[in-house]
Amino acid sequence: MNHWELALVLPGASLRDAMTALDRGGLQITVVVDGDRRLLGTVTDGDVRRALIRQVGLEAPVAEAMNRQPRTATAGSTKERVLQLMERHQVSQIPLVDAEGRVVGIETLHGLLHGRRRDNAVFLMAGGFGTRLQPLTDNCPKPLLNVGDKPILEIIIENFVRAGFHRFFISTHYLPGMIREHIGDGSRWDIEVQYVHEDEPLGTGGALGLLPRDAIREPMFMMNGDLLTNLDFNKLLDFHDSHDGLATMCVREHEHRVPYGVIEGDGLRITSMVEKPAYRYFINAGIYVLSPSVLDGVARGQRIDMPTLLQQRMEQGQPVNMFPVHEYWLDIGRMEDFQRAQYDVAGLFHG
Repeated sequence: MNHWELALVLPGASLRDAMTALDRGGLQITVVVDGDRRLLGTVTDGDVRRALIRQVGLEAPVAEAMNRQPRTATAGSTKERVLQLMERHQVSQIPLVDAEGRVVGIETLHGLLHGRRRDNAVFLMAGGFGTRLQPLTDNCPKPLLNVGDKPILEIIIENFVRAGFHRFFISTHYLPGMIREHIGDGSRWDIEVQYVHEDEPLGTGGALGLLPRDAIREPMFMMNGDLLTNLDFNKLLDFHDSHDGLATMCVREHEHRVPYGVIEGDGLRITSMVEKPAYRYFINAGIYVLSPSVLDGVARGQRIDMPTLLQQRMEQGQPVNMFPVHEYWLDIGRMEDFQRAQYDVAGLFHG
């Protein structure tokens, strides 16, 4: 089987199946075909996120999320021709079809422009105490705890490096010397790493006030240093660039199931009864893309959390967008999360 064939699904597939094919194929597209491989539609990362925002269930048919009229290129088209189509229609993936409409390949912008280098800065928050992971963090900062054979922070950095990013800032507070000694100046990855130190904890947004303003001239990533994810950072940055917003916050759908019957009433009269209902809502995933002007609102030494900072800007009429994360994501906050990460990491972060 060719690599691109991993991105194919049949029309009977569910949205969950399409998401699995997105990850499995690694081409940022799932192509829906019939039994003869004739093209029926496509599902991209954006299609999935729009479906999730509409609260389409993961077991719903893929047809509820797919684009039924995708852009295609004729098999045998030149690289220049395919790039022209991508630029004209603002797409990053194009199925290749033969004269009968059968899919014979998939071209991606990344594949055609291999080796793209991104100058956007990446700011990693690595100053926390990790108290819920004691005693593991008694003498080691949480971002340096090993998941598999590598520290969490190293896994995060390497994921960004593979995506083409090379400018990093790291915020430290607890045991800063250990982080500086282990990560160094980034030369072993051929990247640049600079550090800012919080003398006192400044909250998740306060460390922005320590960054050199003249070094942040493009949208910047900000991410907690205790997260594992295989999120496509280029896709997130492209989303931010294509939407009018001061910031983009990654969000994760969370389901809370009440183990009891829920009763609603008006006075003493029962108006409805729902047995063990499930409530779904989005939670902050701890990953942001911030326009440079966000830094202007944070004074050096100011203590503020990111949700509060963004809420203030929203109240001033500045838009903040959300980017649903359906990829693997794990916040290593508790001991059970750390233990789960040991099982998950083998199949996710090699390379």
